[in-house]
Amino acid sequence: MAEQLRNRFVALKSHVNGEPTESDFDIKTESIAVAARSGEVIVKTLCVSVDPYQLNRMKANCSSQAAIGFAAAIPPGQAIDTYGVGRVVASGRAEFSKDELVIGLLSWGEYTVVEQGRLLNKLDPMGLPLHYHVGPLGFSGLAAYGGFFEVCNPKKGESVFVSTASGSVGSLVGQYAKLFGCRVVGSAGSQSKVDLLKQKLGFDDAFNYKDETDLKSALKRHFPDGIDIYFDNVGGEMLEAAIANMNTYGRVAVCGAISEYTGGGRKAALELLDVVYKRITVQGFLAADHLKCYPDFISSTAEYINAGKMEVLCSISHGVDSIPGAFVGLFRGDNIGKMVVKISDK
Repeated sequence: MAEQLRNRFVALKSHVNGEPTESDFDIKTESIAVAARSGEVIVKTLCVSVDPYQLNRMKANCSSQAAIGFAAAIPPGQAIDTYGVGRVVASGRAEFSKDELVIGLLSWGEYTVVEQGRLLNKLDPMGLPLHYHVGPLGFSGLAAYGGFFEVCNPKKGESVFVSTASGSVGSLVGQYAKLFGCRVVGSAGSQSKVDLLKQKLGFDDAFNYKDETDLKSALKRHFPDGIDIYFDNVGGEMLEAAIANMNTYGRVAVCGAISEYTGGGRKAALELLDVVYKRITVQGFLAADHLKCYPDFISSTAEYINAGKMEVLCSISHGVDSIPGAFVGLFRGDNIGKMVVKISDK
């Protein structure tokens, strides 16, 4: 009989159609044979990404589920897949060897059987911590880089507003914008995060949106000459307020809408006369849209990090059992930067 691995993984108990709680998840156990069949690679998980968009995959119905494969619905009882770094335990594919580091679609668990056709690549750590590769050098980083440079089409000296600016994407967007030569203001949900944006990340200014009773007035105060670029991670009332303060030919890159994911917040209702008469471009996008700039993104971001020009923000928890709490914490604003779970150190 082939050697067996004991695999603990996170699964949904049932669909989540509101605010997630830790009780929505199960920690399940299965056995995996340490003998990869042809086309399969058995990977031991080292660290995984935890992202807000996963909530839309957990709903009984959500329009995003039919849009692209990685947003497909997650059936209750099955392992939840995500972007992660791991080490090959056994391989049924010639291009992967035992003990090699890999990166791709793994599960919220200790091991993953990666079938042929599923995203998996060899990983060169480039001398950087492994968890950086699911954060600033992963899809969060690509979303920030591609969204800012390709969607926003910035010009030096322009005014840039970033919401959820201390999060996994926003914290990088703001730094890219500053390095490029823009004026940058960010919003966050606590005074400590506001201080971090200004003192550590180099934002020109920042504010706590929870202290503001009128977001349109708050943005007018911070952008008396208007907003040229808004990088949106939240949707809702913040998007409305930004549109009201945009300059002519302003650009809005819609990366996420976390305020609308749980159904508790008011959905954005844009003032279309502003969009029309100011000729504002509002464009949604996915990180996968910008794979063509992936080499430039990796080389420039790694260079910035190594040179000390870019700060890496990560909130790290440890072990499979911590994953549900880490995920739920995203919707309370517990994280600073990228939420990562380390499953194993070797």
